[in-house]
Amino acid sequence: MLNYRVEPELLAPLVPKGVEMDFFQSETYISIVGLLFLDTRVLTIAFPCHRDFEEVNLRFYVRRRSADTWRRGVCFVREIVPKKAVSLLAQLFYGERYMALPMKHYVEHRDRAVKVEYSWRRNSKWESIAMSASGDPVPVLAGTHEEFITEHYWGYTSVRGGCSEYRVEHPRWKIWPADTFQLIGDMATLYGSEFADVLNRPPASAFIAEGSHVQIFAREINA
Repeated sequence: MLNYRVEPELLAPLVPKGVEMDFFQSETYISIVGLLFLDTRVLTIAFPCHRDFEEVNLRFYVRRRSADTWRRGVCFVREIVPKKAVSLLAQLFYGERYMALPMKHYVEHRDRAVKVEYSWRRNSKWESIAMSASGDPVPVLAGTHEEFITEHYWGYTSVRGGCSEYRVEHPRWKIWPADTFQLIGDMATLYGSEFADVLNRPPASAFIAEGSHVQIFAREINA
């Protein structure tokens, strides 16, 4: 996870109806996240050749009032996966902005050293996000920037003049603060020049999060 401070005015046009931007200490953030899906199932069904695959996404943080609580969630600017069927299903069932590109990954965890890299190919050129860390993963403390980035359990997407909402369930992750990190690619043609300006700045934080079982529930449409 590479996390950047961003001007809220940049994100305002992308916020779905019925939700609002979420802030941490009066700051808004976007994150580039690389992750690996393993043993993926849809309605308990595992589809051949579509169980294990990479994803890289650019996301920002929102919240929606529900009764007397806030549902803290994320919106995606763009999500990259290597499988066209995954991209189509995600657009159909969740309304997300997916694109399919050739991808690969490298993960090594040995002798308390962690190295992770996710790569995608556009126009015959490989682009990537890479990170390394050392030591043991540490718990995410309540009230911290790291908790704000990792502890969101809802997804929101603009749809039909309103928004769709779906719940995501996973245990709290531990994290490794990054020792080194690198983002390589043409961010302007991938995300737009306005986001490239942000992503070319130094990030506010960089860390690797432990994986876990994750369950994504069916979406609901809110007017």
